[in-house]
Amino acid sequence: MRKILNDLLNLFFPKLCMICQTPLTGGEEHICLTCLCDLPHTGYDFLKENPATYLFAGKVPVYRAAAFLHYEKGGHVQQLIHSLKYHDNREIGFRLGRMAGLNYRQAFLTDCPDLLLPVPLHPKKRKQRGYNQSEWIARGLNSVLKLPIDTTSLRRIKETDTQTSRQTYERWQNVQDIFSVADHKELEGKHILLIDDVITTGSTIGACAEALLAIPGVRVSVLAIAIA
Repeated sequence: MRKILNDLLNLFFPKLCMICQTPLTGGEEHICLTCLCDLPHTGYDFLKENPATYLFAGKVPVYRAAAFLHYEKGGHVQQLIHSLKYHDNREIGFRLGRMAGLNYRQAFLTDCPDLLLPVPLHPKKRKQRGYNQSEWIARGLNSVLKLPIDTTSLRRIKETDTQTSRQTYERWQNVQDIFSVADHKELEGKHILLIDDVITTGSTIGACAEALLAIPGVRVSVLAIAIA
């Protein structure tokens, strides 16, 4: 009975692809297969140096880094990220995280992190948005990698102005000392995988890494859905 009702709803109120607005068919969720195939994959190897790792070189000793997709202004990836962050579309975060997990699963089996740590929002911004988009990406990753998600150990203690109009050096200066670690003992000796939606200059995630790397024995790796 439920299937019949769902079929009737889809007939009169079809779900549309978030990118091209064509009706989704059986098995498609949020994005049609054609648009999925057209997403701009970076091809970055998580186990080797790539443009994501270069952003942190000489600034913060990130162990590994990768980004799943290319982010371009006005492009499809911007459309998806914008929906995730500003239109309460948490499910697209889960879906993108799961896709990234499937893409990098083999690399994680080679050198598996101990936990996933989404980049935290300031409490004021989290309250305004109602959720942290990076947590939903982490949930998608968790559905593939089965790694614990830590949302309490790292806190954003300072609210910063928007980074959009700032140059690279200014962005790094703007995020100094904005994160703190709640319990150092819990993270000692861990390999932490930081999760974020988009890497631009790497300043925010670099500030996260700096706070975590003050803990004895910690290694920090980075995975973002996209890189600008």
